[in-house]
Amino acid sequence: MDAAAGSASAGRALVRPPGPRLAEGIVTHAARRPVDVERAARQHEAYVAALRAAGWHVRAVAPADDLPDAVFVEDALVVSGDLAVLGRSGAPSRRGETAGAERAARELGLRVERIEEPGTLDGGDVLDVGGTVYVGRGARTNEEGICQLARLLGGRRVVPVDVRGCLHLKSAMTALPDGGLIGVPEMVDTSVLPCLQVVSEPEGAHVVVLGPGHVLMAASAPRTAARLAADGLRVTSVDISEFEALDGCVTCLSVLVPGTAAGPRSELGVSASGRRFP
Repeated sequence: MDAAAGSASAGRALVRPPGPRLAEGIVTHAARRPVDVERAARQHEAYVAALRAAGWHVRAVAPADDLPDAVFVEDALVVSGDLAVLGRSGAPSRRGETAGAERAARELGLRVERIEEPGTLDGGDVLDVGGTVYVGRGARTNEEGICQLARLLGGRRVVPVDVRGCLHLKSAMTALPDGGLIGVPEMVDTSVLPCLQVVSEPEGAHVVVLGPGHVLMAASAPRTAARLAADGLRVTSVDISEFEALDGCVTCLSVLVPGTAAGPRSELGVSASGRRFP
């Protein structure tokens, strides 16, 4: 879930470095091309540096070198308050990624629950905006997974959103610091959304809120970055091209946990404007 509120200086960012088998990662919607693992490692280091520069304390999730997609740590874990929900990916080869994420969540003192069979859920399908949790319904997350998540969140308003032509909900739509939605309308069911600010390039749909008025974006979305900067936002851009080759985006590479969510063990082991649709 997105940490769009609170002080970034009191937050933790969970990340997992890319492993040696990264180039074998699943490609569903992008055109398969070679992935430079060494370059990806440098890009990941720059991504982590951007989180730290914005005030987030970075914690490394245990490596999972035998799991090529494990760097996309967001899919394994959904955090809401003091609750961490372990996902159960619609891609069976990714289900082993939750073990390290669970250990990291417990080290933060979070309460841990999990999505159970026959439910499936990837964290990349979960977007927390104010009092509403939008959950993408598609290849990785099914209706049962959404229902289980809603029960675990206990009273939060959960809105399923059908997605098409993309891997996850947050491949198509994210939220700005003021809670406004930004994305690609052709990829989501806009009938369940209050409005959607349309981006001029697909990569512009991917925004990580680093703090009040501050967002992280991919360098591949310069026009959207310029527009958001003109609207008064501080924009930090990072090159994640090697991860984009694997259907990845800036949201996939971290789980942001506001400081108020972490329990007494949180200090252990610190490491590493457009058209609108009504």
